[in-house]
Amino acid sequence: MAAYDGQNVFAKILRGEIPCFEVFSDDRSVAFLDIMPRSPGHTLVIPRAPARGILDIADNDLAAVARTAKRVAVAAMKAFDAEGIILQQFSEPASGQVVFHLHMHVMPVRAGVELLPAQTRKEDMAVLADHAKRMIAAIGD
Repeated sequence: MAAYDGQNVFAKILRGEIPCFEVFSDDRSVAFLDIMPRSPGHTLVIPRAPARGILDIADNDLAAVARTAKRVAVAAMKAFDAEGIILQQFSEPASGQVVFHLHMHVMPVRAGVELLPAQTRKEDMAVLADHAKRMIAAIGD
């Protein structure tokens, strides 16, 4: 397994070098909207700790990401009137991982509505801003 690269896009987001639509953060994790969502409300949850994937993350940091993913999932169900949630985590290139900083995808879904293909359409920034407001309000409830 390759070493963690501190220049990946999520590390840059954590350092404030790249903006994001943050919907939640605490001392161990950050949740923000995917700019190429597969469903409305598609959110990424990452650890603050530098970890390439599930194979090298500390147990406590993984637990924090899982807790935040649950919190985001509950909020996404409310904010997007979802009927279900898909959680995905990919580790290493053979799995389909593209950004090598551990992240969980939280995707609200409705029966009969297909997910968009991964990384195919960048969402309009105004739509993402609206989705972020909806998520923040739901997390606060």
